[in-house]
Amino acid sequence: MTQLPVSVVVVSRDRPDALMRCLTGLAQVQFAPFEVVVVADEDGRTAVSELPFVDQLKVVPFEHPNISEARNLGISHAAGDIIAFIDDDAVPEPGWLTHLITPFQQSHVAATGGFVRGRNGISFQWMGRSVDETGATEPLELDPERATVLTPKGHRATKTEGTNMAVRRDVLIALEGFDPGFAFFLDETDLNVRLARAGHATAIVPMAEVHHGFAASTRRRADRVPRDLFDIGASWAVFQRKHMDEADTAAHWRDIRNGQRMRCLEHMVAGRLLPGDVLRLLKRLDEGYKAGIERPRGGAQVSRSPVAPFKPGFRGLRPAIVLSGRIWQAKRLREEAAKRAAGGENVTLILLSPTAFFHRIRFHPDGYWEHRGGLFGRSDRSDPLFAFWSFSGRIARERRRIAGQRLVD
Repeated sequence: MTQLPVSVVVVSRDRPDALMRCLTGLAQVQFAPFEVVVVADEDGRTAVSELPFVDQLKVVPFEHPNISEARNLGISHAAGDIIAFIDDDAVPEPGWLTHLITPFQQSHVAATGGFVRGRNGISFQWMGRSVDETGATEPLELDPERATVLTPKGHRATKTEGTNMAVRRDVLIALEGFDPGFAFFLDETDLNVRLARAGHATAIVPMAEVHHGFAASTRRRADRVPRDLFDIGASWAVFQRKHMDEADTAAHWRDIRNGQRMRCLEHMVAGRLLPGDVLRLLKRLDEGYKAGIERPRGGAQVSRSPVAPFKPGFRGLRPAIVLSGRIWQAKRLREEAAKRAAGGENVTLILLSPTAFFHRIRFHPDGYWEHRGGLFGRSDRSDPLFAFWSFSGRIARERRRIAGQRLVD
């Protein structure tokens, strides 16, 4: 079956190191043909210029702090039939696009979304959810190994995450892309609601996984403590104006504001914020909400024809290998993993200690996946706290667990 040409759009601002790691991971995605469009600020573009594959990328300058405008610019430069989106502080599994794009072989599927793992590389940040016109979400029951195609029902839409989603380009053009009224937050939720109102089907694809790190930004610290709530307040005001009856907005805003207040107080109790920080953040939330009531919305400028022709920079499929050993062999094995990754292989390194420590997974800046944990400890968090394994048996089990995402035999 012929693969549909795919464009991957990455927006980056103030996070050049994270962007480099994301693009290194994208270079290992096992899919062809696809192109990568990087919409980045000056620091990001400078970092990208140092990558050995920079000539294989479309790099687009953008300095304004508005993720919707940046994504729309990426859409204008993207020439694939399908446009996928990933954040600069995320890394895709090698099988990401293979799984995420497959449902588009069904002509009625307009969008897809995958699952997102958190910092430990094991637990999920986001799985399948639906969302209503107040922004409230509910979990979906899904087959964990198969894509589920969902058609709109009533006032509920299928929720996708901006760091792991794909949409047909012609559908994005018809919907005028992302609404620039959402400079940050609720941008993809607004698109989900508009997709549902237009009657489009969305597929949730559990096997299409990315690892998301929540890197620090001007809006939050690396530990997810908020630095500024202005854009959250503004986005809620825009969302209410677009999707809710005016009579319901006051009570809805009280609930949203109280939720943000409780979030800040929890950080204060934990010692991550001072009382003055909480007052400042809530003031900024209120200022944002007031600004959002007056903020222009809709009317995005997205080029119907791509600005530049399709540029499939990553054409080949890389061989996938697994290296494994004891934790005291880490130095030698990491050097081998880095060397083989630089040589064009997709490398998974599994390091085990004689303990029951929980497992963690990370994508190393040198371009390989490292799994580290106890021989008898949990990898899936539903595993027992302790389970006896031989070394070879545990390695075989971990290979099976990651085979679908990492595309290893």
